[in-house]
Amino acid sequence: MTKDALKQLYPFLSEDSGATDKSPDNESLLQALTEKAEHSAQTKLAFIEQNGQTLIDAAQAMAKTFAAGGKLLCMGNGGSSCDASHLAVEFNHPVSVGRPPLPAVNLAADTAMLTATSNDVGYALAFQRQVMALGRAGDTLVGLSTSGESENLCQAFTAAKNMGLTTVAFIGGDGSKLRALGVDHILCVPGNNIHRIQESHVLAYHCLWDVVHSLLAKRL
Repeated sequence: MTKDALKQLYPFLSEDSGATDKSPDNESLLQALTEKAEHSAQTKLAFIEQNGQTLIDAAQAMAKTFAAGGKLLCMGNGGSSCDASHLAVEFNHPVSVGRPPLPAVNLAADTAMLTATSNDVGYALAFQRQVMALGRAGDTLVGLSTSGESENLCQAFTAAKNMGLTTVAFIGGDGSKLRALGVDHILCVPGNNIHRIQESHVLAYHCLWDVVHSLLAKRL
């Protein structure tokens, strides 16, 4: 981790304390927590302001997928893989009474497939092979990437576009690679702080889930 990134996460560690072994006091820790919470809230508000309509457009497309009997495929790496799993289970097992379970699959959950493709043809094609096997025209593929540059997501999105799937990307940074591929709906969190990007992604896909169910309840 770079010094600038470390300073952004823990500003009190960059202060000149006069002693290298001095631990931060409780007041400094509390201040750091407050600053993180404020930054998180500001980042989320900026995200919704910039991406609100795109989020609604993505929800409408996803609702049409489910209404037509299609399914949702989700993918991501590392922490974003956990978010892909979270998103899938939200649709499989809705927490709100009266909302139906909907078909959604986290592609990273199949460890046998991931390890087989990674070993045989390379990790860059791990999600692509699953999209080719499981995806059908009219399905939706969602990919989460804090950088928007993940090669295995790019390969999977390319296959999905060629197969007629709707594509949705949750990204941070500028996500130039995914933008160049013509992903249908790109939801980009402003800034480059990984934690704030991931926190905003959670808000975004919770909102997406809610809007999709609201649209389905109105029978698009």
